[in-house]
Amino acid sequence: MVIEEPLKDRLAGATTELRTLKDRVFEYTWWLKKQGYAESTILSRVKLVKQLVRRGAILNDPESVKATIAKADSWSKGRKELAVECYSNYLKFAGGTWDPPMYKRVRSLPFIPTEGELDQLIAGCGPKTGTFLQLLKETGARCGEAWNLEWQDLDTIKSKIRIKPEKHGNPRNLKVSRRLVERLLVLPRKSAQIFGGTQLRTMRRVYQISRNRITAMTKNPRLKQINFHTFRHWKATKVYHRTKSLLHVMRVLGHRSIKNTMIYTHLVDFGDSDYVSKVAWNVDEACKLVEAGFEYVCDVDNGKIFRKPK
Repeated sequence: MVIEEPLKDRLAGATTELRTLKDRVFEYTWWLKKQGYAESTILSRVKLVKQLVRRGAILNDPESVKATIAKADSWSKGRKELAVECYSNYLKFAGGTWDPPMYKRVRSLPFIPTEGELDQLIAGCGPKTGTFLQLLKETGARCGEAWNLEWQDLDTIKSKIRIKPEKHGNPRNLKVSRRLVERLLVLPRKSAQIFGGTQLRTMRRVYQISRNRITAMTKNPRLKQINFHTFRHWKATKVYHRTKSLLHVMRVLGHRSIKNTMIYTHLVDFGDSDYVSKVAWNVDEACKLVEAGFEYVCDVDNGKIFRKPK
């Protein structure tokens, strides 16, 4: 079949435009990398730029982008605010300017699952993904921080992990369970990074597939609300419930501003009556209980009673 010349031109133009768009996205990705953005930030911003294009936005036309965001009825105000922030960042790379629309996200409390629901997901995933989830649960680290962990950050003697900060956070040296250390040591050493060999987005896709399977198996739709960051919210809430100390939660999460930590004072209560109690008869026993997360309650019959939430 012979294609008429005008149609040939249109097809050639479309192919060139697509190739130019791919090149532009690649250049933007490399620019973000050179600017020192975290991998998780790069992935989310590039993904959002691609979504804008799929929805009909022309990247070199700010008014087109503005109209595309306005017509995205399925997007929340928070999502639209992120899109505006992302495109402003893209224009900084491209050397352009625009008059950005004003969207303000509606603040809401994050979903906090039960510990049993987290454990269901950990147990139902494969060894590598399950270990990654266990690490998120015990440390409250951002997924990017956990992904960037290197073998040299693991202290197998003291069962501690050194967290290098992401998103302008603070470094931490956190105690973890011996069980987690043993799970980490079983993983193959393919690179300097503990979870090296794949990309974080690949791990996220594998987790989503496993989560859907476990959700169907347990018939618990709440599990679908649990993403990597949910483990961080759960950890922060658990620590605050145990210690009632915002400063301690702030240190665990690596926040630089206590304003980011205060949200956890409003989250779910794990149940004041659901405690494990222990008695210490000497200083050594009391120190061990404190190190294990127990808090002092009172003195009884020459012993000291400690407790911690189950």
